[in-house]
Amino acid sequence: MVIVTHSGKFHADDAWAVAALKVLFPAAGLVRTRDTAVIEAADFAVDVGGVWDPAAGCFDHHQKGFSGARQTGVPYASAGLVWREYGARCVSALALAHCGHQLADDKARELAYSIDADVVQYLDLSDVGAAKSAPGGYGLSAVISGFNPNWLDEQRLGDGADAYRQEQFERAVAVLTDIMVNAVKYRVGALLALEQVRQAEVLEDGKVLFLKNAALPWSQVVRREMPKVLFVISHSIAEQRYLISTVPVSPDNFDARADLPEAWAGLRDAELAAVTGVPDAGFCHNGRFIASAKSYEGIRTMASLALKDVA
Repeated sequence: MVIVTHSGKFHADDAWAVAALKVLFPAAGLVRTRDTAVIEAADFAVDVGGVWDPAAGCFDHHQKGFSGARQTGVPYASAGLVWREYGARCVSALALAHCGHQLADDKARELAYSIDADVVQYLDLSDVGAAKSAPGGYGLSAVISGFNPNWLDEQRLGDGADAYRQEQFERAVAVLTDIMVNAVKYRVGALLALEQVRQAEVLEDGKVLFLKNAALPWSQVVRREMPKVLFVISHSIAEQRYLISTVPVSPDNFDARADLPEAWAGLRDAELAAVTGVPDAGFCHNGRFIASAKSYEGIRTMASLALKDVA
């Protein structure tokens, strides 16, 4: 099996498309060329060839008359075209390989759509010139573009520049594969955490939720499904301490349903212990959205004090 994409300068959209295909077909060879005969003979032609025909393995968007776009109106480039066809399968494969979890088909499609919305569409937008990568030029598309040889490399390497460009393309594909893996792991982790958070112990008349593992992603489900919860206490297994966290009202900022007491802000150790009466109190962030104690009893006391302060 052979994957073909264009030679010369590469972009994040063709590198992402190749990365997705290599997840599913790891033994496939990779050729970067503009030779028509080689392109037509390939199993997959990505960002080259002038044809969009998923059944034939053709994923180009440069041809005259191409008008492929998402339902949202965001145009497709090669990253989106390949992800549209193979994203769910790619998510399933990565979830099994890196999380040991077999996703149902509908969940794989749901997560693939989420990754498209958060990552892939922006690679496409950048490639078609519809949007800049990010302020300052360090969005993902710009970072991947930076793997291309510049004129100094070309001048220094001479005839060796093509081999170097191939190496750099493969490095870019490896980086995007890691990003893809992390995107899947994060979403599968959030999916598997849902039931644990929903079934967690509620305290203080439902105003405090206790999680046995602080690493569980809880914010979204608490925000959406548990309107009474004001604070979440949890056990940080890695740090061997307990935390109390506020519940954000939105994923976009630190505004909370209730803040930790103002008197705790920025205090640590003995100073925080003196104010709270909790001997093993650790710290309270100056923003009053998280604090710690070494023991469960200590964090429970801090939660009770925080509720009294709200009242």
